[in-house]
Amino acid sequence: MLKQMILGSAAALMAVTVASAAPQILAPPAPPAASVQPYVKVSGKLTILRHVRVIDGTGAPAQENRTVVLAGGKIAAVTEDVGAAVVAPAGAEVLDLTGRTVLPGLVGMHDHMYYIARPNMDAAGHSEPPLMVPQMTFSSPRLYLAAGVTTMRTTGSVEPYVDLNVKSLIDAGGMIGPHMDVTGPYLEGSGSAFIQMHGLKDAADAARTVAYWADMGATSFKAYMNITRAELGAAIVEAHKRGLKLTGHLCSVTYPEAIALGIDDLEHGFFVNTQLDPGKQPDVCPRTSGDPTLLAMTPDSPEADKLIKLMVVHHVALTSTLPVFEQRVPMHSPLNPKAMAVLTVEAREAYLYSRNLTNQAPRERYADAAKAYQNDLGLERKFVAAGGLLIAGPDPTGNGGVIPGFGDQREIELLVEAGFKPEEAIRIATLNGATYLGLADQIGSIAPGKDADLVVVKGDPSKTIADIENVEIVFKDGVGYDAPKLLESVKGRYGQY
Repeated sequence: MLKQMILGSAAALMAVTVASAAPQILAPPAPPAASVQPYVKVSGKLTILRHVRVIDGTGAPAQENRTVVLAGGKIAAVTEDVGAAVVAPAGAEVLDLTGRTVLPGLVGMHDHMYYIARPNMDAAGHSEPPLMVPQMTFSSPRLYLAAGVTTMRTTGSVEPYVDLNVKSLIDAGGMIGPHMDVTGPYLEGSGSAFIQMHGLKDAADAARTVAYWADMGATSFKAYMNITRAELGAAIVEAHKRGLKLTGHLCSVTYPEAIALGIDDLEHGFFVNTQLDPGKQPDVCPRTSGDPTLLAMTPDSPEADKLIKLMVVHHVALTSTLPVFEQRVPMHSPLNPKAMAVLTVEAREAYLYSRNLTNQAPRERYADAAKAYQNDLGLERKFVAAGGLLIAGPDPTGNGGVIPGFGDQREIELLVEAGFKPEEAIRIATLNGATYLGLADQIGSIAPGKDADLVVVKGDPSKTIADIENVEIVFKDGVGYDAPKLLESVKGRYGQY
């Protein structure tokens, strides 16, 4: 019976046509090239996962002792494992995954392909200008996939041509990495701290920039801290005209102003909203960068009620990026040895300098940071309770405590710390991201007919969320990649290339 079910499901799935909009981000599967094959653990033709626990990404409780069948890059079936010997079709790979959990591939919604470097940084935190943003073209995609990220949004690019070319190589099977939603170059106004960013001249320049990069293949856009309302509005109009979404790490423009302009998503939870910052001037990013607003906007405040209602009514999503903000709170972020091992000596040294400065400073100096962090946790919970779409990503930039892949896992752990159940946190990091991208019919949860983008971890994240770090195999389009081997291939390299 099981053999007939497998064969029937596989045949049906071979006839499934990919949704017309999906190839922009989810290209048709391509066989791994010879250079990729050393990292392939499971061929992906027909795979049967037995005795596995399933966390399906919908927020439902974990399902024990399941059989998951993968065929033709799709999930063919999910059934209760009856315990009898499986008579598998010829060529099928049968994996006994007793003690393991399968969850959907993570959908990283604030992931980057670069590393911010502070030249000649010393133990006192001093460095020389300018800030540099070297691209991590080799290590980042491998780190993401090794951690279980099967789809990612670049959420701002400093080398957009490189990101587009990487996506093309990955889609063609010639390079290891997740499916990519390539965000165009940062839409930034004048006064940026980053020498590699173009400063928009006016609204017309913003529209032209969006149009050009949409023509080049970018599938989303991101506004940055010094953009003006006129520039942001023009960029949103142009992006929407092309059926693309625009998010923002804001400062010069407040959350309510951006919502009124039609923005689709707001980055960094409630940390960078400046609407209550004293002396806030229109179109100017204050030096306070949103800290006073978050300290004043407690979860039970009228201001919070009004803002969250505005976001929900206008269907504006919110990206939680807790890992980058926990770095501000002394002793909050654990020192992960596996993550430290992938950093270059120089990157690890710079991170430890920064970490020590935070952890050794007088606690009262960081009291506001701790309070703001707790306020954001409560606001994110309230946003979800009100019906808002919360999505997730770590923002791995120049802080060695927030590393591609490892940071995506840590985000889920911090969502649990914020008060979400493990299954709910996993949904935020999987199905919610897929929903925002318009791809929930293909990825983000485990169900027959969906793409076989799955993560196999040792342990039970529904009981111990830290088990989400124990990744063994990552399936992308049904092909299983060896996660430990991928990590080994970039050991000591993140921060270099």
